[in-house]
Amino acid sequence: MTKKLFIKTWGCQMNVYDSARMADVLAPLGYQPVDEPDGADMVILNTCHIREKAAEKVFSELGRLRQMKDRKAEAEDGRMILAVAGCVAQAEGEEIVARAPFVDMVFGPQTYHTLPEMVAKASRAAGSVLNTDFPAESKFDLLPEEAGAQGVAAFLAVQEGCDKFCTFCVVPYTRGAEFSRPAGQVLAEAKRLVAGGTREITLLGQNVNAWHGDGPDGTTWGLGRLIRELAEIDGLARIRYTTSHPRDMADDLIRAHAEVPQLMPYLHLPVQAGSDRILAAMNRKHSADDYRRLVDRLRTAKPDLAMSGDFIVGFPGESDADFAQTLKLVTDIGYAQAYSFKYSSRPGTPASAEGAQLPEEVKEARLEALRQLLDAQQIAFNHGFVGRSVPVLFDRVGRRDGQLLGRSPWMQSVHAEADARLLGRIVEVRVDAARANSLAGTVVTTETTTSRIMAGGHIAPSPFQPAATLEASA
Repeated sequence: MTKKLFIKTWGCQMNVYDSARMADVLAPLGYQPVDEPDGADMVILNTCHIREKAAEKVFSELGRLRQMKDRKAEAEDGRMILAVAGCVAQAEGEEIVARAPFVDMVFGPQTYHTLPEMVAKASRAAGSVLNTDFPAESKFDLLPEEAGAQGVAAFLAVQEGCDKFCTFCVVPYTRGAEFSRPAGQVLAEAKRLVAGGTREITLLGQNVNAWHGDGPDGTTWGLGRLIRELAEIDGLARIRYTTSHPRDMADDLIRAHAEVPQLMPYLHLPVQAGSDRILAAMNRKHSADDYRRLVDRLRTAKPDLAMSGDFIVGFPGESDADFAQTLKLVTDIGYAQAYSFKYSSRPGTPASAEGAQLPEEVKEARLEALRQLLDAQQIAFNHGFVGRSVPVLFDRVGRRDGQLLGRSPWMQSVHAEADARLLGRIVEVRVDAARANSLAGTVVTTETTTSRIMAGGHIAPSPFQPAATLEASA
């Protein structure tokens, strides 16, 4: 008998990947995904601990779901198994069990391959099943193959966990130590995705460029080598990767940006701050000028590379001068897109114990100033494409009849009036208008030449000048 499964996903793309794999694990038990939680036989909240008040948002959602769970039981329509997964579950599992005893399962990101066993326990026992272990064996070795096609653009997790221990971050405590999947396992999954119709793959990891996997040839590969091997898969037109750390940008990976046509000219490379004093307090182990030099090397290899980043404002002890250095770094680099946040304390992290916490009004004002600068850069970047023709991979239907949505090589969302038969294809689109978060255009041709696909259509240089080359520090 088919059972209804609803998964709500918060947070990063790794969580999106994990949610899809949870559905794969549960498929043999008869669970099929649905779009609404009401009436579902199982509801999983796949949580994220990065954002402010993450746990409270989970408890608020659980209160709403408890009513649905009770209604289903009262109607004698079966039982709703309610589960909390992900990083909040890992960090605060015991508190969830104590505060919400109606939750049937609480499990961390390393244990969802054991879902069948957890479901069996939850079905026959009263109380919550709590599983926040870090198993010795990798979950990736025990997951089933994908239950079905993953779409035109798909995520593929290659690395998980973090050994960096930034003082503001909970990831090492919720995802564990850095782990790299073997290259053969990654390549096999990529080939299955492409055989199922995937044209673009985004490689995922908390520090994806720290990936060092065992290669089929008995050597250890870096991410640059993996990308080159993926590029040999017939039918895979585009490759991306996220999220990267400046300390792990190896020479071979930088060369891959210049030499592998399928590797898209877009890089998310978080810096977090522009002040060396704050970077040291964050335990980032790179300076602002280290970051500038790295971006200069990347743009020398790939002149049209679009940069994206993450920034935290209001870190404990951040002065006006520190914040001014962050604004200067943003001005020097020029970002096509970026994410910015107010610092918020995470229990158990070193920064949460700092005495020099900043007032909320100071953090708010700095965040607004930073976002104004970043928004202006993003708008300028997008407007630089008006009148140009760019290759767009259409991967979904738009909100209006006859409209398709897709991505440019530079990760911009592009929409155009187009026939549904163009879904899954890379076509030339002339950009007619640019907005803050998207481009609008007209389909120029439905046939993108092989050479243009392989070149990624990289014809629109960044409006930003590369960061000035700096002499290496002594």
